[in-house]
Amino acid sequence: MRRAIFPGSFDPLTNGHLDIIERSVNLFDEIVIAVLNNSDKNPMFSVEERCAVIKEVLPTIDNGKCHLIVDSFQGLLADYAKNRQAQAIVRGIRAISDYEYELRMALMNRRLEPKIETVFLMAAEEYSYVSSHLMKQVFTLGGRVEGLVPALVEAKMREKLENKK
Repeated sequence: MRRAIFPGSFDPLTNGHLDIIERSVNLFDEIVIAVLNNSDKNPMFSVEERCAVIKEVLPTIDNGKCHLIVDSFQGLLADYAKNRQAQAIVRGIRAISDYEYELRMALMNRRLEPKIETVFLMAAEEYSYVSSHLMKQVFTLGGRVEGLVPALVEAKMREKLENKK
């Protein structure tokens, strides 16, 4: 079985994330969407909320070729990938700045776990500028994120913003 880990904060899940997942299902038998639990960040959504949203959105892209699993982790990605018996880590690349950062991470992960490969997928053009951070920033300042995040995510973001008021 070819198993991959697609790690990220997914705070919030974007259509760019979904694009990478949709294209990854053609490459692997199983993909674990691994939500990073990073206490250093100030997330909009809890890890549990992010996992629940991803689980609710995934059936819209599951094509039967690949088993999709949602999980959370903290600590070293290389350790998590090894414990999940993954052969690969999938990462999306939007720009050269992403590549430089992701290359360093991939090389460190390879040093920690030489048997696990990192696979880079280029972001679709329409999502090449989309990041979770930017979506939160634009949304909280009153901008539109329609078409950049799933409708469910936009509704959850609106709910969070209204609850803060």
